[in-house]
Amino acid sequence: MSAHGEVKLGGTAGIDRAAPDRDLLICRCEEIALGEIIDAIDAGITTPDGLKRRLRIGMGLCQGRTCRRLLQQVLAEHAGVSPADVRPATFRPPVRPVKISVLLDERQRPASRE
Repeated sequence: MSAHGEVKLGGTAGIDRAAPDRDLLICRCEEIALGEIIDAIDAGITTPDGLKRRLRIGMGLCQGRTCRRLLQQVLAEHAGVSPADVRPATFRPPVRPVKISVLLDERQRPASRE
């Protein structure tokens, strides 16, 4: 692990590249399969945030609550470390919907129907 908490990935420790489970969905919301994650790791994307930017993993309806731990496990197996050693991706909770009228100033608001 580096001084910044990033796992240095290299090699194929723990992952069988020919495994038939490459079609296993890791992120159901964005439909990201294990094989896509492995391919991105092999292409040099070795952090959860990098994978999130490249694949959109963890950006679906659940905001990573379902796939976050699975992704950490895949990264840990690839690096040959414990999942606890993989720095988690940053995430933001979903924002609440706001009515457009709240954002408009008084001059732009439609006349009330009263």
